[in-house]
Amino acid sequence: MRNNQVRKLIFTALCITLGLILPQFNRFIPIPNAGAVLLPMHIPVLLAGFLCGLPYAALCGLILPLLSFAITGMPPIYPIGLSMMLELAAYGAITAILYKLTKGKVFVSLIGGMLGGRIVMGIANAILLGMAGNTYGVKAFVTAAFVTALPGIIIQIIIIPIIVVALRKAKLVETIA
Repeated sequence: MRNNQVRKLIFTALCITLGLILPQFNRFIPIPNAGAVLLPMHIPVLLAGFLCGLPYAALCGLILPLLSFAITGMPPIYPIGLSMMLELAAYGAITAILYKLTKGKVFVSLIGGMLGGRIVMGIANAILLGMAGNTYGVKAFVTAAFVTALPGIIIQIIIIPIIVVALRKAKLVETIA
């Protein structure tokens, strides 16, 4: 195994670990449904898109909700956990793809990954909730993906570019030119 692959595996493991630890702080935050508001699992998966590249970031997003459910019982596996698995896998994959296609433009890659992941979540929720006999319309999608999640979105837009730039300066993230 090449050194670069080992580095990507280690970063993927670190992102998964961070994705398991960050949601545990929600219990100390006195707001209802803190996970849906602050989106603590999203940050490490988006970072994996910048740090690890396509297959690793997608895998990170795919297994993180499943592993979290196995360890903590949260998120409930159906339908939220399954939807999150697809959403987070899309976050990681799209962010990684855009980071490469835009030759390292962090903000464009981040926003594109966030929007793409939310679209995947909307489609997954419509299918999963439809299979359970529930409706999931545009209003529910906009509320869940943008209104409720607005604080988490703002946190992501502020903190992730700062982290990526710091990791670039530390030469831990490829500067794509």
